[in-house]
Amino acid sequence: MNGIPVDFDVVSPFRMGARREEMELQTISQVSKRFQLSTRTLRYYEQIGLLPSVKKEDYAYRTYDEQAVHRLRQIILMRKLRIPLKQIADILASEEAFAALEAFQRNLAEIDREISALSTIRSTLAAFVSRLGENASARVLPEVLADEELLRLVEPLSLVKLSFKEEKTMQDLNRADERLSKLKNVRIVHLPPMTVAASHYVGPDCEMHAGNALDKFVRESGLLRKKPDVRHIGFNNPVACGGASTGYEMWVSITEDMEVPEPLVKKQFHGGLYAAHAIAFGDFEQWGWLVEWVLQHDRYESDWEAVRCRPYAEGTDWALEEQLNYWNNARNPNFDYRSMQLDLLFPIKEKAR
Repeated sequence: MNGIPVDFDVVSPFRMGARREEMELQTISQVSKRFQLSTRTLRYYEQIGLLPSVKKEDYAYRTYDEQAVHRLRQIILMRKLRIPLKQIADILASEEAFAALEAFQRNLAEIDREISALSTIRSTLAAFVSRLGENASARVLPEVLADEELLRLVEPLSLVKLSFKEEKTMQDLNRADERLSKLKNVRIVHLPPMTVAASHYVGPDCEMHAGNALDKFVRESGLLRKKPDVRHIGFNNPVACGGASTGYEMWVSITEDMEVPEPLVKKQFHGGLYAAHAIAFGDFEQWGWLVEWVLQHDRYESDWEAVRCRPYAEGTDWALEEQLNYWNNARNPNFDYRSMQLDLLFPIKEKAR
């Protein structure tokens, strides 16, 4: 960066200058809808190096070319065949058929073992049903369960396989404990009241459209000169707590005397108490971790239903995402949105004592 631009022009990570030559590309929202995958799943595939996206100049969001879409079809096919992601990565990284053959043979053998085990389980349960049905009124259960022939039949079965539901539950609990242990840096913060310019859009690529309108306002109003303590916040709207979003809203804080042009709306944010956790852009799965942290806290609880701004729209999501260092990011013409840091902000209140 060669000093501060004189005109303080904003280059927001949400600006989306689509061009004619990009029309063959598909946005992350289009790919998500087409293949019935969440956008966060697609981001995760990119994070682990499985599915590359294409980033064009002045185009902030992920797009996918024909080659990436073809690769995604292959990934989905193998996932439906229960091939682990690590094996899928190895298969796609190799140009030799041997890698795929070896992986498929391993999984085929595993499925054969499961089929054999399930067949044994079915036969044994059928025998139990038959024996107990013949003596339904008698106390024969201990005798049936001690039958040497049936015991020999089930002895080779793996206890882990038979108790997979319990094992899965324990794994989920262990993962939850692990996630919570990673959230040692959760802060309790009070966001101050502020006047904001709000940009709201409902429909496909809602973040893109909401961001475009807000970027235009920031540039044309000279907001970065007038308000060096400007804050940038985004959230789903409308959405149910934990549900899917059909729209997005973005705010920038402004001075009280500023006017905002349509379609933007001037709002008053009342502020409030939040549990805050910083992430790198793309790590949105940590929203679930933060919610778990709040739900298990002994002093604080969710304050989701509290109305925290006027005018208020029903269905507003109060789980906020604040772009950190926005003032500097917006002035940097070379800023890469993928390097962005965000504060995840979940509304809380102290528990009644």
